Amino acid sequence: MRVKDTYFVRVCRGRRVAYGECALFRGLSADDTPDYEERLSYFCHHLDELPECGYSSIRFGLETALRNLDASAGDGWGGTAIPINGLVWMGDKSLMAERIEAKLADGFKVLKLKIGGIDFEDELDLLDAVRARFSPAELEIRLDANGSFRPDRALQCLERLSTYSIHSIEQPVAAKQPSAMRHICRHSPIPVALDEELIGCTSMEEKRQMLDYIHPSYIILKPALCGGLSGAEEWADAAESASIPYWFTSALESNIGLDAIARTAISRGIDIPQGLGTGELYTNNIISPISRIGASLHYDTGRRWEIPQLPWNI
Repeated sequence: MRVKDTYFVRVCRGRRVAYGECALFRGLSADDTPDYEERLSYFCHHLDELPECGYSSIRFGLETALRNLDASAGDGWGGTAIPINGLVWMGDKSLMAERIEAKLADGFKVLKLKIGGIDFEDELDLLDAVRARFSPAELEIRLDANGSFRPDRALQCLERLSTYSIHSIEQPVAAKQPSAMRHICRHSPIPVALDEELIGCTSMEEKRQMLDYIHPSYIILKPALCGGLSGAEEWADAAESASIPYWFTSALESNIGLDAIARTAISRGIDIPQGLGTGELYTNNIISPISRIGASLHYDTGRRWEIPQLPWNI
């Protein structure tokens, strides 16, 4: 992926103007349909029907804009520095090694490695090299398999990975295989987190049933993919009821979307590093008061948002 399209919305009330980001993730989001722009336009003109909208990214963007309309810039941060993990994207072995070194140099004490994109033995070599230098007390390692393991081989792979004291692994097998995921969660030597599994599960009853049936060790909340801000908060409520920890993760949003997710994470209470900050990949991100300093996100109230003059549709 070299380019990611996104949609921005603007909501006005009198002289107040607020913005949101409908962060459609093509190829992954259930929202990726041919009539997406038509549906977005409809809900922009029918905000009262937003609770019935089945498009996570549209709900995320419009809920963000509506909440921002009633808030001042920086509300919700309260001077909080959000601890985050250092995300190591997939690449060949040498490139991933370079990225690991860069994250360590930046001071990250929690690394999240995307795996499943290269030879499994090479991935084990990378983990071996890291663990030879840093104990689990010195460095936490999270993994994200993005559903890359075959169900019949997943536990074997997890057994080999477990020798490196892994904190957790996201989505070891592809989503929508509930019986396989339930079996893996029960027998995995590594705590399992659900990620893509949450996409498309809408009602509170469905959410509770899924968590009760699979009972993962963690769930990962990406509001643009799992029901918008309100849907993610429902997942958080369901997880808390089931005593399942969770954290929030961005999914390639710009700084507008990142700000909304960060404030939601703060509102739920932060006790572990979050998966925020992927907007650093962009060469044309929206200029904002948000910045990463070391291994945490900060909001500088002395800086301003610079929203581009986009050709807003009416």
